[in-house]
Amino acid sequence: MNSKVYFTDLRCRIGDSLLAKLERIIVKAGIERIDFSNKYVAVKIHFGEPGNMAFLRPNWAKVVADKIKSLGGRPFLTDCNTLYVGRRNNALVHLDAASENGFNPLTTGCQNIIADGLKGTDDVEVPVSGGVYCKTAKIGRAVMDADIVISLNHFKGHEGTGFGGALKNLGMGCGSRAGKMIMHNDGKPQVTQSVCVGCKMCAKYCNEKAISFDENKKAHIDQSKCVGCGRCIGVCNFNAISNSTESPSVKLGAKIAEYTKAVVDGRPNFHISIVNQVSPYCDCHGENDAAIIPDIGFFASFDPVALDKACIDAVNAASEIHTSVLREREHTHKDANGNNDHFTNVHPSTDWRGQISHAEKIGLGNASYELVIVK
Repeated sequence: MNSKVYFTDLRCRIGDSLLAKLERIIVKAGIERIDFSNKYVAVKIHFGEPGNMAFLRPNWAKVVADKIKSLGGRPFLTDCNTLYVGRRNNALVHLDAASENGFNPLTTGCQNIIADGLKGTDDVEVPVSGGVYCKTAKIGRAVMDADIVISLNHFKGHEGTGFGGALKNLGMGCGSRAGKMIMHNDGKPQVTQSVCVGCKMCAKYCNEKAISFDENKKAHIDQSKCVGCGRCIGVCNFNAISNSTESPSVKLGAKIAEYTKAVVDGRPNFHISIVNQVSPYCDCHGENDAAIIPDIGFFASFDPVALDKACIDAVNAASEIHTSVLREREHTHKDANGNNDHFTNVHPSTDWRGQISHAEKIGLGNASYELVIVK
Protein backbone atom coordinates (compact mmCIF):
# COMPACT_ATOMS: atom_id res chain seq x y z
CA MET A 1 0.00 0.00 0.00
CA ASN A 2 1.10 3.53 -0.71
CA SER A 3 2.05 5.60 2.32
CA LYS A 4 0.09 8.79 2.90
CA VAL A 5 1.95 12.09 2.72
CA TYR A 6 0.05 15.25 3.64
CA PHE A 7 0.79 18.55 1.91
CA THR A 8 -0.26 22.17 2.18
CA ASP A 9 1.10 25.13 0.25
CA LEU A 10 2.25 28.45 1.65
CA ARG A 11 -0.73 30.53 0.52
CA CYS A 12 -2.64 32.24 3.33
CA ARG A 13 -5.89 34.13 3.23
CA ILE A 14 -6.33 37.14 5.51
CA GLY A 15 -6.99 35.94 9.03
CA ASP A 16 -4.99 32.74 8.57
CA SER A 17 -1.26 32.22 9.15
CA LEU A 18 1.52 29.87 8.12
CA LEU A 19 1.91 28.81 11.73
CA ALA A 20 -1.76 27.81 11.84
CA LYS A 21 -1.36 25.93 8.56
CA LEU A 22 1.60 24.00 9.93
CA GLU A 23 -0.45 22.93 12.95
CA ARG A 24 -3.37 21.94 10.71
CA ILE A 25 -1.28 19.71 8.50
CA ILE A 26 0.39 17.82 11.35
CA VAL A 27 -3.03 17.25 12.90
CA LYS A 28 -4.47 16.06 9.58
CA ALA A 29 -1.47 13.78 9.12
CA GLY A 30 -2.32 12.12 12.43
CA ILE A 31 0.13 13.36 15.05
CA GLU A 32 -2.67 13.22 17.65
CA ARG A 33 -2.84 9.43 17.22
CA ILE A 34 0.44 9.19 19.14
CA ASP A 35 0.13 8.77 22.92
CA PHE A 36 2.28 11.63 24.23
CA SER A 37 1.12 11.43 27.86
CA ASN A 38 4.12 12.15 30.13
CA LYS A 39 6.46 10.98 27.35
CA TYR A 40 9.82 12.56 26.54
CA VAL A 41 9.75 13.69 22.92
CA ALA A 42 12.93 14.35 20.94
CA VAL A 43 12.19 16.91 18.22
CA LYS A 44 15.16 16.52 15.89
CA ILE A 45 16.00 19.81 14.22
CA HIS A 46 19.04 21.50 12.69
CA PHE A 47 19.89 24.67 14.66
CA GLY A 48 21.76 26.13 11.67
CA GLU A 49 25.43 27.05 11.41
CA PRO A 50 25.76 30.76 12.32
CA GLY A 51 25.99 32.80 9.14
CA ASN A 52 23.56 30.50 7.35
CA MET A 53 20.10 32.02 6.89
CA ALA A 54 18.27 29.09 5.29
CA PHE A 55 17.74 27.03 8.46
CA LEU A 56 14.23 26.65 9.88
CA ARG A 57 13.03 29.54 12.02
CA PRO A 58 12.34 28.83 15.70
CA ASN A 59 8.68 29.76 15.08
CA TRP A 60 8.12 26.45 13.28
CA ALA A 61 9.60 24.50 16.18
CA LYS A 62 7.30 26.27 18.63
CA VAL A 63 4.20 25.13 16.70
CA VAL A 64 5.36 21.52 17.01
CA ALA A 65 6.45 21.82 20.65
CA ASP A 66 3.19 23.51 21.66
CA LYS A 67 1.14 20.79 19.97
CA ILE A 68 3.13 18.08 21.74
CA LYS A 69 2.66 19.81 25.12
CA SER A 70 -1.06 20.18 24.49
CA LEU A 71 -1.16 16.39 24.06
CA GLY A 72 0.65 15.80 27.36
CA GLY A 73 4.18 15.32 26.01
CA ARG A 74 7.53 16.70 27.18
CA PRO A 75 9.31 17.97 24.07
CA PHE A 76 12.91 19.10 23.67
CA LEU A 77 14.77 20.23 20.56
CA THR A 78 17.88 18.24 19.82
CA ASP A 79 20.79 17.70 17.46
CA CYS A 80 24.20 16.01 17.71
CA ASN A 81 27.60 17.62 17.42
CA THR A 82 29.28 17.91 14.03
CA LEU A 83 32.42 16.20 12.78
CA TYR A 84 33.91 19.21 11.00
CA VAL A 85 35.23 22.65 11.92
CA GLY A 86 32.47 25.09 12.79
CA ARG A 87 30.43 26.36 15.70
CA ARG A 88 28.53 23.17 16.45
CA ASN A 89 31.30 20.60 17.10
CA ASN A 90 30.94 20.60 20.89
CA ALA A 91 27.93 21.22 23.10
CA LEU A 92 29.07 24.64 24.38
CA VAL A 93 29.50 26.29 21.00
CA HIS A 94 26.54 24.30 19.64
CA LEU A 95 24.21 25.75 22.25
CA ASP A 96 25.67 29.21 21.65
CA ALA A 97 24.95 28.79 17.94
CA ALA A 98 21.39 27.65 18.64
CA SER A 99 20.83 30.67 20.88
CA GLU A 100 22.32 33.05 18.31
CA ASN A 101 19.93 31.66 15.71
CA GLY A 102 16.97 32.26 18.01
CA PHE A 103 16.37 28.85 19.61
CA ASN A 104 15.61 29.20 23.32
CA PRO A 105 12.73 28.25 25.66
CA LEU A 106 11.03 31.61 25.14
CA THR A 107 10.93 31.35 21.34
CA THR A 108 10.24 27.61 21.04
CA GLY A 109 8.54 26.69 24.31
CA CYS A 110 11.05 23.93 25.13
CA GLN A 111 14.69 23.30 25.99
CA ASN A 112 17.63 22.60 23.65
CA ILE A 113 19.62 19.44 24.40
CA ILE A 114 22.75 18.38 22.49
CA ALA A 115 22.12 14.67 22.21
CA ASP A 116 25.69 13.34 22.23
CA GLY A 117 26.95 15.46 25.11
CA LEU A 118 29.76 17.92 25.64
CA LYS A 119 32.36 16.43 23.29
CA GLY A 120 30.15 14.28 21.07
CA THR A 121 31.12 11.09 22.91
CA ASP A 122 27.88 10.41 24.83
CA ASP A 123 26.26 7.86 22.54
CA VAL A 124 24.45 4.52 22.58
CA GLU A 125 25.30 1.65 20.24
CA VAL A 126 21.98 0.61 18.73
CA PRO A 127 21.34 -2.50 16.60
CA VAL A 128 20.37 -1.84 12.97
CA SER A 129 17.70 -4.33 11.95
CA GLY A 130 18.46 -5.44 8.39
CA GLY A 131 21.61 -3.33 8.23
CA VAL A 132 23.91 -4.10 5.32
CA TYR A 133 26.73 -1.63 5.96
CA CYS A 134 26.12 -0.94 9.65
CA LYS A 135 25.11 -3.72 12.02
CA THR A 136 24.98 -1.18 14.85
CA ALA A 137 24.70 2.62 14.95
CA LYS A 138 26.22 5.10 17.40
CA ILE A 139 23.31 7.41 18.29
CA GLY A 140 23.33 10.39 20.65
CA ARG A 141 22.15 9.23 24.07
CA ALA A 142 19.46 11.87 24.57
CA VAL A 143 17.76 10.81 21.34
CA MET A 144 17.70 7.19 22.47
CA ASP A 145 16.49 8.16 25.96
CA ALA A 146 13.40 9.78 24.44
CA ASP A 147 10.14 7.83 24.19
CA ILE A 148 9.07 9.42 20.88
CA VAL A 149 11.00 10.93 17.96
CA ILE A 150 9.70 13.74 15.77
CA SER A 151 11.77 14.99 12.83
CA LEU A 152 11.31 18.60 11.81
CA ASN A 153 13.54 19.29 8.85
CA HIS A 154 14.40 21.87 6.24
CA PHE A 155 14.33 20.13 2.87
CA LYS A 156 17.24 21.19 0.65
CA GLY A 157 20.03 20.10 -1.66
CA HIS A 158 23.18 18.47 -0.35
CA GLU A 159 26.69 18.23 -1.74
CA GLY A 160 27.29 14.70 -0.43
CA THR A 161 23.92 12.99 -0.85
CA GLY A 162 22.11 15.09 -3.46
CA PHE A 163 19.33 16.07 -1.06
CA GLY A 164 18.83 16.49 2.66
CA GLY A 165 15.45 15.55 4.07
CA ALA A 166 13.92 13.53 6.90
CA LEU A 167 16.32 10.61 6.49
CA LYS A 168 19.42 12.78 6.68
CA ASN A 169 17.99 14.87 9.52
CA LEU A 170 17.54 11.70 11.57
CA GLY A 171 20.31 9.44 10.29
CA MET A 172 23.28 11.75 10.03
CA GLY A 173 21.83 14.25 12.49
CA CYS A 174 21.32 11.75 15.32
CA GLY A 175 24.67 10.05 14.82
CA SER A 176 27.24 10.98 17.44
CA ARG A 177 30.60 12.30 16.24
CA ALA A 178 31.83 8.68 16.13
CA GLY A 179 28.69 7.69 14.25
CA LYS A 180 29.17 10.45 11.71
CA MET A 181 32.71 9.27 11.09
CA ILE A 182 31.45 5.73 10.47
CA MET A 183 28.92 7.02 7.95
CA HIS A 184 31.46 9.21 6.15
CA ASN A 185 34.57 7.09 6.13
CA ASP A 186 34.00 5.23 2.84
CA GLY A 187 34.10 8.29 0.62
CA LYS A 188 37.41 10.12 0.32
CA PRO A 189 37.40 13.21 -1.91
CA GLN A 190 40.10 14.08 -4.41
CA VAL A 191 41.34 17.35 -5.93
CA THR A 192 41.30 18.10 -9.65
CA GLN A 193 44.61 19.91 -9.83
CA SER A 194 43.85 21.79 -13.05
CA VAL A 195 40.81 23.45 -11.45
CA CYS A 196 42.23 24.23 -7.98
CA VAL A 197 43.14 27.92 -7.56
CA GLY A 198 44.89 27.56 -4.21
CA CYS A 199 42.44 29.68 -2.22
CA LYS A 200 42.90 27.40 0.83
CA MET A 201 39.23 27.55 1.76
CA CYS A 202 39.12 23.73 1.92
CA ALA A 203 41.99 23.61 4.42
CA LYS A 204 40.27 26.18 6.62
CA TYR A 205 37.30 23.84 7.04
CA CYS A 206 39.23 20.56 7.38
CA ASN A 207 39.04 19.42 11.00
CA GLU A 208 41.61 16.64 10.40
CA LYS A 209 44.35 18.87 8.87
CA ALA A 210 44.39 16.51 5.92
CA ILE A 211 44.84 19.18 3.22
CA SER A 212 48.19 20.63 2.21
CA PHE A 213 49.44 22.72 -0.74
CA ASP A 214 52.34 22.16 -3.11
CA GLU A 215 54.74 24.67 -4.60
CA ASN A 216 52.13 25.52 -7.25
CA LYS A 217 49.56 26.28 -4.53
CA LYS A 218 47.48 23.24 -5.53
CA ALA A 219 45.62 21.37 -2.78
CA HIS A 220 46.37 17.76 -1.89
CA ILE A 221 44.31 15.57 0.44
CA ASP A 222 46.10 13.08 2.69
CA GLN A 223 43.80 10.05 2.41
CA SER A 224 45.23 8.55 5.62
CA LYS A 225 44.03 11.58 7.62
CA CYS A 226 40.79 12.31 5.72
CA VAL A 227 37.61 11.01 7.38
CA GLY A 228 35.43 11.64 4.33
CA CYS A 229 33.13 14.22 5.91
CA GLY A 230 32.80 16.01 2.55
CA ARG A 231 33.03 19.51 4.03
CA CYS A 232 35.80 20.44 1.56
CA ILE A 233 33.53 19.55 -1.37
CA GLY A 234 30.88 21.95 -0.17
CA VAL A 235 33.17 24.91 0.55
CA CYS A 236 35.11 24.76 -2.74
CA ASN A 237 33.74 27.54 -4.96
CA PHE A 238 35.55 26.19 -8.01
CA ASN A 239 34.26 22.57 -8.07
CA ALA A 240 37.84 21.37 -7.74
CA ILE A 241 37.06 18.72 -5.11
CA SER A 242 34.78 15.73 -5.64
CA ASN A 243 34.29 12.09 -4.73
CA SER A 244 36.42 9.86 -6.91
CA THR A 245 33.41 7.75 -7.92
CA GLU A 246 29.65 7.78 -7.42
CA SER A 247 29.73 4.81 -5.04
CA PRO A 248 30.71 6.81 -1.93
CA SER A 249 27.57 8.95 -2.35
CA VAL A 250 25.39 5.86 -2.72
CA LYS A 251 27.01 4.15 0.26
CA LEU A 252 26.75 7.30 2.37
CA GLY A 253 23.04 7.51 1.57
CA ALA A 254 22.59 3.85 2.47
CA LYS A 255 24.33 4.29 5.81
CA ILE A 256 22.18 7.33 6.56
CA ALA A 257 19.08 5.19 5.92
CA GLU A 258 20.42 2.50 8.27
CA TYR A 259 21.16 5.03 11.01
CA THR A 260 17.64 6.43 10.58
CA LYS A 261 16.23 2.94 11.07
CA ALA A 262 18.21 2.60 14.29
CA VAL A 263 16.70 5.88 15.53
CA VAL A 264 13.04 5.15 14.80
CA ASP A 265 12.74 1.38 15.32
CA GLY A 266 10.57 0.31 18.23
CA ARG A 267 8.99 3.63 19.17
CA PRO A 268 6.49 6.15 17.79
CA ASN A 269 7.89 8.54 15.19
CA PHE A 270 6.46 11.30 12.99
CA HIS A 271 8.05 13.44 10.30
CA ILE A 272 7.60 17.01 9.05
CA SER A 273 9.42 18.63 6.12
CA ILE A 274 9.33 22.33 5.31
CA VAL A 275 10.22 22.95 1.68
CA ASN A 276 11.22 26.59 1.58
CA GLN A 277 14.48 28.37 0.81
CA VAL A 278 15.60 25.21 -0.96
CA SER A 279 19.31 25.96 -0.89
CA PRO A 280 21.69 23.84 -2.98
CA TYR A 281 23.88 22.99 0.02
CA CYS A 282 23.45 21.78 3.58
CA ASP A 283 22.55 24.13 6.44
CA CYS A 284 25.84 23.03 8.04
CA HIS A 285 27.61 25.70 6.00
CA GLY A 286 28.21 29.07 7.64
CA GLU A 287 26.53 30.65 4.62
CA ASN A 288 23.80 29.74 2.16
CA ASP A 289 23.44 30.18 -1.56
CA ALA A 290 20.25 31.43 -3.20
CA ALA A 291 17.29 29.05 -3.32
CA ILE A 292 17.18 26.95 -6.50
CA ILE A 293 13.36 26.81 -6.79
CA PRO A 294 10.41 28.82 -5.39
CA ASP A 295 9.07 27.90 -1.94
CA ILE A 296 6.63 24.98 -2.03
CA GLY A 297 5.05 24.22 1.35
CA PHE A 298 4.73 21.81 4.31
CA PHE A 299 4.75 18.01 4.10
CA ALA A 300 4.04 15.52 6.93
CA SER A 301 3.87 11.74 7.23
CA PHE A 302 4.47 8.76 9.48
CA ASP A 303 6.71 7.38 6.70
CA PRO A 304 10.04 9.24 6.33
CA VAL A 305 10.85 7.53 3.02
CA ALA A 306 7.56 8.50 1.40
CA LEU A 307 7.97 11.99 2.82
CA ASP A 308 11.42 12.45 1.28
CA LYS A 309 10.27 11.07 -2.07
CA ALA A 310 7.25 13.39 -2.16
CA CYS A 311 9.51 16.37 -1.42
CA ILE A 312 11.97 15.29 -4.13
CA ASP A 313 9.18 15.00 -6.69
CA ALA A 314 7.76 18.39 -5.72
CA VAL A 315 11.14 20.10 -6.03
CA ASN A 316 11.93 18.47 -9.39
CA ALA A 317 8.52 19.48 -10.72
CA ALA A 318 9.16 23.11 -9.77
CA SER A 319 10.71 25.67 -12.14
CA GLU A 320 14.21 26.78 -11.41
CA ILE A 321 15.05 30.23 -10.12
CA HIS A 322 17.13 31.83 -12.84
CA THR A 323 19.38 33.67 -10.40
CA SER A 324 20.43 30.44 -8.61
CA VAL A 325 23.31 28.04 -9.13
CA LEU A 326 20.88 25.72 -10.90
CA ARG A 327 20.82 28.10 -13.84
CA GLU A 328 24.59 27.74 -14.20
CA ARG A 329 24.56 23.94 -14.44
CA GLU A 330 23.88 21.79 -17.49
CA HIS A 331 20.40 20.25 -17.38
CA THR A 332 21.39 16.81 -18.57
CA HIS A 333 19.63 14.71 -15.92
CA LYS A 334 15.92 13.86 -15.74
CA ASP A 335 13.88 12.12 -13.06
CA ALA A 336 11.42 9.25 -13.58
CA ASN A 337 8.63 11.73 -14.31
CA GLY A 338 10.57 13.43 -17.10
CA ASN A 339 11.27 16.55 -15.03
CA ASN A 340 14.72 18.04 -14.72
CA ASP A 341 16.50 16.29 -11.86
CA HIS A 342 17.50 19.43 -9.97
CA PHE A 343 19.50 17.56 -7.33
CA THR A 344 21.70 15.67 -9.77
CA ASN A 345 22.07 18.69 -12.04
CA VAL A 346 23.41 20.73 -9.11
CA HIS A 347 25.57 17.90 -7.70
CA PRO A 348 26.42 15.52 -10.60
CA SER A 349 28.75 13.35 -8.49
CA THR A 350 25.89 12.37 -6.15
CA ASP A 351 23.08 9.84 -6.52
CA TRP A 352 20.09 10.64 -4.31
CA ARG A 353 18.18 7.55 -5.47
CA GLY A 354 20.45 5.23 -3.50
CA GLN A 355 19.27 6.65 -0.19
CA ILE A 356 15.60 6.10 -1.06
CA SER A 357 16.04 2.62 -2.55
CA HIS A 358 18.16 1.37 0.34
CA ALA A 359 15.70 2.75 2.88
CA GLU A 360 12.97 0.74 1.16
CA LYS A 361 15.18 -2.36 1.01
CA ILE A 362 15.75 -2.41 4.79
CA GLY A 363 12.06 -1.85 5.56
CA LEU A 364 12.28 1.75 6.73
CA GLY A 365 9.41 2.92 4.57
CA ASN A 366 7.79 3.05 1.16
CA ALA A 367 8.79 5.34 -1.71
CA SER A 368 5.32 4.97 -3.24
CA TYR A 369 2.95 7.50 -1.72
CA GLU A 370 -0.50 9.02 -1.89
CA LEU A 371 -0.39 12.81 -1.65
CA VAL A 372 -3.22 14.23 0.48
CA ILE A 373 -3.82 17.95 -0.01
CA VAL A 374 -4.70 19.99 3.08
CA LYS A 375 -6.17 23.50 2.76
